[in-house]
Amino acid sequence: MTPSNDPDSSLLRLQDWYRSPLGQAVAARESDCVKEMLSDLFGYYLVQIGATDRFADALAACRIRHSVLLPCRAPSGRPGLEIIGHPARLPLASDEIDAVLLPHTLDFAPDPRQVLREVERVLIPEGRVFILGFNALSTWGLRAALHRLGSARRRRVPWCGRFLTPFRVEDWLSLLGFDVEDRDHIVFLPPFRRALDSRFGALDRLGGRFWSPMGGVYVIRAVKRVATLTPLRPSWAARRALLPGGAIEPSARGGLSSRDREMGAGTVDARVLR
Repeated sequence: MTPSNDPDSSLLRLQDWYRSPLGQAVAARESDCVKEMLSDLFGYYLVQIGATDRFADALAACRIRHSVLLPCRAPSGRPGLEIIGHPARLPLASDEIDAVLLPHTLDFAPDPRQVLREVERVLIPEGRVFILGFNALSTWGLRAALHRLGSARRRRVPWCGRFLTPFRVEDWLSLLGFDVEDRDHIVFLPPFRRALDSRFGALDRLGGRFWSPMGGVYVIRAVKRVATLTPLRPSWAARRALLPGGAIEPSARGGLSSRDREMGAGTVDARVLR
């Protein structure tokens, strides 16, 4: 789906939406899920990019020493360290951050893959990224599709966002060298305020058991893997020496050279024969 033309504005309005009754219900479930996924994490720096108002409790319970906020546009006024920047051009050094939290940041980014590239750049090896997104394969995704068809001029949040599937996001992560460690689906309530009625409580509880992939919000935890290369010892027998006259001495693959025979060389590195 086509995201808003102004992603910063959309993320700011998402924070306003979080204050609505439906938004508060979603925020409570998201915060609980993020808190559980962060429970076993250690490190020095965690950066939260985008909507920054609804995850203070989850970050406070995390054992990472410093939480850094990168709000949508202006300082949020929350206590703690804040920096200003764009999600697609993070003002952070490479390989310095232990964890990154993206609460619906990809939903409103013009180029979500570039945001993930920047996240990969700033994370340390074995660093974690936590992604929350509205699931296109859900009743929430259906409402967003209807909103696009019936009211294209109205940029209502969150329905104006780019709702993705968790499978597409995981494909992007895999291409960037991440391994998905965990994925959860939450919020099985229909995307309407009247769904907060107690009659729908059972529906939300049963959703995770019987139709988990249809949750309105997905939460992904992925780790940045860095391949380690073990250098091989040089195969000196495979190297060919240039003679003074410019000719090339035959390699061991074609037999021993006259100089080798004079010196009594009779062994060949097995790697040359591969």
